[in-house]
Amino acid sequence: MNLIFADKLKAGDEIRVIAPSRSMTIISQELRDTAKKRFDELGLVLTFGKHVEESDDFASSSIESRIEDLHDAFLDTNVKGILTVIGGFNSNQLLREIDWSIIQSNPKVLCGFSDITALNNSILAKTGLVTYSGVHYSTFGMEEYFEYSYEYFKKCLFEDDVINVEPSKEWTDDAWFMNQHNRSPMTNEGWLTIHEGSAEGRIVGGNLCTLNLLQGTEFMPDLTDSILFIEDDEETNPVNFDRDLVSLIQQPGFSGVKGIVIGRFQRVSKVSNNLLMQIIHSKKELKNIPVIANVDFGHTNPIITYPIGGTVEITVSSEPSIKITRH
Repeated sequence: MNLIFADKLKAGDEIRVIAPSRSMTIISQELRDTAKKRFDELGLVLTFGKHVEESDDFASSSIESRIEDLHDAFLDTNVKGILTVIGGFNSNQLLREIDWSIIQSNPKVLCGFSDITALNNSILAKTGLVTYSGVHYSTFGMEEYFEYSYEYFKKCLFEDDVINVEPSKEWTDDAWFMNQHNRSPMTNEGWLTIHEGSAEGRIVGGNLCTLNLLQGTEFMPDLTDSILFIEDDEETNPVNFDRDLVSLIQQPGFSGVKGIVIGRFQRVSKVSNNLLMQIIHSKKELKNIPVIANVDFGHTNPIITYPIGGTVEITVSSEPSIKITRH
């Protein structure tokens, strides 16, 4: 596959906000005001898709509206980057309606996570464009404990240097968007080494249950020479994570996976370190590849921004390291 890397962002660039999953209507004015201040600090000019405020019974909008905003964002020559409003459940509805030639001919930064995993990975599979799993527009409305996420957003989308990923000092697992000032950060005890080893490969993945929606379709990216970044949200539990992982392991080409990086689980999932290690150790297909967990991405905060299709080097040992070398 010939990879395509969009130009990095810089001050003065126009960023288009679109809602390929849930609608902008669920974002409070308080969050919008805080987000605007943060984008002003970056020197980025925000514009919004025509249909982002539409909302139906699923807190989303029609496929036609979401496709129009997606295509318009890539076709508008003034737009240099695209951010998703938030995640949700239904961005995979768009995949058969997307004109992939528009995206391939107009490469731009696109960033979002969670349900946006379906778009990130299908864009890679269909066009070769490297997109980014990272903070949504809505995440920029976070008033406290946002610094780490902010820094990795800038490292990945504004700079070309190798990114040495380091664990955050503290993390949160709360409904921050409901109450910005009643938060309880926890000390980060660092990454969890499960299988030692070193590997280099192309990043594929994101939210595991969303990635698995692409199985058996033309939108599933090739796993050859890949490093899987996977995480799951509050709807998972040890049993669901285990079977979702097995489903991915059973995909054609999984033998080409060279390593796995697992994002931090939410506490409600009950996926403890001990259970996670049991799950991984029980999979013979993972026996000889490095696996590391509790990394800062997924549905806790803060999170890194990382390139779907970019290159990463991982060393899983007593002194583990994650280096994103091409993004």
